[in-house]
Amino acid sequence: MFRGALERTRQSFFGRVATLLGATELGEETWDEIEALLVQADMGIETALEVTDTLRQRARREGLTTRAQLQTALKETLLTLLPPPTPSALSEPRLLTVVLIVGVNGSGKTTTIGKLAYRLSAEGWRVMLAAADTFRAAAIEQLQLWGERAGVPVVAGQIGGDAGAVLYDAIRAARARDRNLLIVDTAGRLHTKYNLMEELKKVRRVAEKNVHAAPHEVWLVLDGTTGQNALQQARHFKEVVGVTGVIVTKLDSTARGGMIFAIGRELGLPVRYVGVGEGIADLVPFDAAVFVEALVE
Repeated sequence: MFRGALERTRQSFFGRVATLLGATELGEETWDEIEALLVQADMGIETALEVTDTLRQRARREGLTTRAQLQTALKETLLTLLPPPTPSALSEPRLLTVVLIVGVNGSGKTTTIGKLAYRLSAEGWRVMLAAADTFRAAAIEQLQLWGERAGVPVVAGQIGGDAGAVLYDAIRAARARDRNLLIVDTAGRLHTKYNLMEELKKVRRVAEKNVHAAPHEVWLVLDGTTGQNALQQARHFKEVVGVTGVIVTKLDSTARGGMIFAIGRELGLPVRYVGVGEGIADLVPFDAAVFVEALVE
């Protein structure tokens, strides 16, 4: 599934990098071209420089000359940029786990929540959704529709109502109905809007006050087609609400898959899931080794 989703990124950039690594002679011009391709894949200038320099030094130090040797070195270098896999809070059983989902408008946040609810329900979680995006009527309706598709209940409030109150009601409802996982949809907001980010902090405080150690995860949904803009979003959300992980959507629709390495290197945030299609089952756990292997063949 990863391989198909990464077709554009692989063909546009990483496949061409692999071809260059098979060149008869790796001169400065070739290394410059490799670096440029990595930047174009939205890896970011600093990350692309680091990868290219590391690979060039290894090639000289270890006498790597064949395409196979250099591709292996490239895979190993890319893997070092991604945080090592660590268990999420969902691996620890508790009476109620609360996961906040945050992100900017248009990132695919509400759709991702529906897919996440479907997947986690299938894994045995007793899921409930909280429609704490009270700014848009369409957002509440969309979440309710996804709740029906996933077979999970949705707690919603009034349009324009208090998002913190919706979360409070949802926590009470989850306990009353013996649900052990509450996934909270929050209003899609530009990371530069101070007032909206302050409201997001308030939602977080409601979780903290009403459930022990909550929120247990804060996952940021990023549109994979936005490239380096996603890095700025991730940095700001991490500072404001303590993002613990990332979900990258529309990975199958972009040639900019390199942004995942920039997020890993510069922010140290693990990618938890990736969207690889439009179907309800097209949200899959992220596997760094499989991801790198699919990019560099």
